[in-house]
Amino acid sequence: MNLVLAVDGIAIVRAVLPFLGILFLLVIIHEMGHFFAAKAFGIKVLEFGIGLPPKIKGIGFRRGETEYTLNWLPLGGFVRLLGEEDPTDPRSLAAAPRWKRLTVLCAGVVMNVVLAIILFSVGFMVPRERSMGVVSIAEVFPDTPAAIAQVDGYMQDGSDPDQGLQSGDIIATVNGREVLNIQELSFAIRRYLGEVQKWEIVREGSSLQASVLARWDPPVGQGPTGLMVGSRYPYTETVWYYPWDAFPKGWGAMVDTIVLTKNEIQLRLSGSEAALSAGEPLFTGPVGIAEATGDVISKVGWRSLIELTALLSLNLGIFNILPIPMLDGGRVLFVLVEIVRGGRRISPEREALVHLMGFSLLIAGVIAITYFDVTRLFT
Repeated sequence: MNLVLAVDGIAIVRAVLPFLGILFLLVIIHEMGHFFAAKAFGIKVLEFGIGLPPKIKGIGFRRGETEYTLNWLPLGGFVRLLGEEDPTDPRSLAAAPRWKRLTVLCAGVVMNVVLAIILFSVGFMVPRERSMGVVSIAEVFPDTPAAIAQVDGYMQDGSDPDQGLQSGDIIATVNGREVLNIQELSFAIRRYLGEVQKWEIVREGSSLQASVLARWDPPVGQGPTGLMVGSRYPYTETVWYYPWDAFPKGWGAMVDTIVLTKNEIQLRLSGSEAALSAGEPLFTGPVGIAEATGDVISKVGWRSLIELTALLSLNLGIFNILPIPMLDGGRVLFVLVEIVRGGRRISPEREALVHLMGFSLLIAGVIAITYFDVTRLFT
């Protein structure tokens, strides 16, 4: 019993410590965006805080007009600016021109996106083993998009190809993306979910083009297109890229991640049987992310933490720009409403009340998600 508890304790520490380190980095980067933008525009920064209040007494310090604090709740961080809703002081955020306010409010998100691109790019520079081989179709389910796919081109004898994908067809590309393993095929299909995808296939030595619909809500076990695949002649190869190649790929990975995340959320919100049968939670909180961090370390090693950190940074930026009160996007929404109203502001009291309510709901949501994450760990 003691040995089991010791092993579990080590596993928890190995998951939690890297997660806390990643969270610390992402929060610092995000808040530095707000901090430096505000300083550049002469907006008074009252406090730069790591974690959420209450403060840990005796650890903070003051430099100039800004107090730097460490707080007890490790759920994020904040930059407290003078007059975020009240424009009475000329150095307050609310007194700044609208374009400056929007710049300050969006600066944290921009920093998270830039960090994600850099980390994705660094990930492409790190040597790693990539599965290579030939991806071939093992089975095509009847009455599915794969079975009725339009196939264009000519066979080697000049005849027209049979319509529909067939067992033995080799999948070379999806929408121009090279496919060298099953994971790359799955990623490409889900990247363009809901679209009629253009596949390059090889059949009996002939290069053909197939139009295949990737369904949003397929029956359980069929997948979006309705086929099963296998890998021929599998092997691995060490791959890495020079910086001038890695950064364009990092940008592409960032765009792919945004689209794929949108598709996965849309898929789960739709109530798809296939999505529900996967058993994955729609949302996860700090505990769930810490668990995922531990899984990454134990299964694929520390190098993949680069991609995980990039993904979390991007998700943090996307989440913060959502029009939810108290978040950056909620404050941006108030500035946009002010623009639509011809410069007439919503009263500081009402705006502060809306943000307070949003903060309360946000904390309640984090607590609820954390409860379900903890429950899932013990079931």
